[in-house]
Amino acid sequence: MTDHDIQNIPDSYFAIDQATKELGFTMPSDMLTCSLLRTLAASKPFGKFLELGTGTGLSTSWILDGMDADSTLVSIDNDGAVLEIAKSNLGKDPRLTLVLTEGEDWVLANTKQRFDYIFADTWHGKYLLLEEILDMLLLGGLYIVDDMLPQPNWPDGHAEKAINFVKKLESRIDLTLTKMNWTGIIIAVKVK
Repeated sequence: MTDHDIQNIPDSYFAIDQATKELGFTMPSDMLTCSLLRTLAASKPFGKFLELGTGTGLSTSWILDGMDADSTLVSIDNDGAVLEIAKSNLGKDPRLTLVLTEGEDWVLANTKQRFDYIFADTWHGKYLLLEEILDMLLLGGLYIVDDMLPQPNWPDGHAEKAINFVKKLESRIDLTLTKMNWTGIIIAVKVK
C-alpha cells in the first residue's frame, strides 16, 4: 500500500484537471488532499458543507463524491474564470451551490448559517475572519485547511502569518486538531 494508490477517482476530475492546466491555474489541491476530503465528507451524512475557495473545482469534485444524496455543499470563489470551470463540470449537481463573490462579503452575510464541514482553502476562513468561520461550525463539525507548510511562492512575511495561524488554532479549547505533513493539512473537530 502506498499513499499514491488512489482509488475511485471522481469522473469529473480529469476534465477539471485538464481545464485547470489549460487555464494555467497553479494552486489546485493535490490528489492526496482531495482523497482525504472525500473520506472526511463521507463521515457527515445529511451534512451541510462549505468550501471557501472553489478554484476550478478539483477539490469540490472529491467532496461531492464523498457526500451522500441528502447533503449540500456551498462553494465560493472570487475568480469567475476558475469558477466557470467548476460550474461547467459540476454545476448540474443539485447538491452544489457555486457562488461568485468575495470571501469577506459572503462570510459576513451568512454568519447565522451552520455547517458540519468547512474546507477553508483561501485567506477568508483561515487568515481572515477565522472567528466568524469557526462560529459557523457545528458541534462535531470538521474544519479543514491545507497548504500550511512553507511554499516557494509564499510572499515575504507569509511564513510568520502561517505560524501564528497554527498557534491560534492550537490554543483553542473548543477544537481538537491533527496536523499532517502532506501539504500541511490541519483537521480540527469542534468539541465545545
